[in-house]
Amino acid sequence: MIWVGLTGGIASGKSTVSRLFREAGAFVIDADEIAHAVIRKAAPAYAGVVEAFGAGILDATGEIDRKRLGEIVFQDARARERLNQLVHPHVYSRAEAEKRAIAETDPGAVILFDVPLLIETGAHREMDRVLLAYVDRATQIDRVMKRDGLTREAAERRVDAQMPLDEKRRFADEIIDTGAPLPRIEAQVRSLYQRLHEKATSKRIS
Repeated sequence: MIWVGLTGGIASGKSTVSRLFREAGAFVIDADEIAHAVIRKAAPAYAGVVEAFGAGILDATGEIDRKRLGEIVFQDARARERLNQLVHPHVYSRAEAEKRAIAETDPGAVILFDVPLLIETGAHREMDRVLLAYVDRATQIDRVMKRDGLTREAAERRVDAQMPLDEKRRFADEIIDTGAPLPRIEAQVRSLYQRLHEKATSKRIS
């Protein structure tokens, strides 16, 4: 088994890379999906998040409205850090359990942990390899504007609320250029998956 961290930033193409790895044969554990699950009613992070941010983040059914919560944390670094402190321990605990379950059934698996804040939380140190979905800042901003219907100023705020991708490059073992045409990205991912799979298989044999 090989434990691979995939990170990026908003509109960096990380979701595309994750999908292509899954299609190539990797097991993908998505931190965002887990984060959404652990803040649902009766889930382990729900009460703490509601206590920290108030009943105003709830919808009519009592569930946390992620859009309302996002509007708060994207504009306030301290609020964002507080949310991360409440949610991330539950995310990483569940991801570790999923990783163990996969490794038990397939000791030669390539397991991709898709995490936006992989480096910021220090979790990259636990990975066998770190992959970065990279695109230049101008393209990130353009993509956010088109995807979310935001003004340039609002898109810039969203991009600048995260660690710059150019800074994340220093921590990456592999960089996937998501500004390239899709066929080239697919070729990058297939080649990289094959190398990772070979490494995972050799670890199992040894």
